[in-house]
Amino acid sequence: MSMPPVKMYTTAICPYCLRAEQLLCARGVVGIEKIRIDLDTARRDEMMQITGRRTVPQIFIGGYHVGGYDDLHALDSEGRLVALLNGQNA
Repeated sequence: MSMPPVKMYTTAICPYCLRAEQLLCARGVVGIEKIRIDLDTARRDEMMQITGRRTVPQIFIGGYHVGGYDDLHALDSEGRLVALLNGQNA
C-alpha cells in the first residue's frame, strides 16, 4: 500500500515548517509537496480559505487537514500519525 500524498503550505524562513518536515521524514515520508505562500499570494489566499488559518505550516496528509506543527506533533505523540501515513483514518 502506498503512502498518501503529503502537502505542506510553507514559507522560506519558518522553523516550524522545518520541524514538521523533519518529523514527517522521520516517519518515512519521502516526498512532500511544498507550496510556498511567500512566493504566491494566490496560494496564501487558497490556504486561508481551505484551512481558516493564516499561519504556516499547514499540513495535509491525503485529504486530511492535520493543521500546523503542534497538531502534527500531537498526532505523532498519540500514535496516530503513522496510522494516517499508512492510509488509515486519523
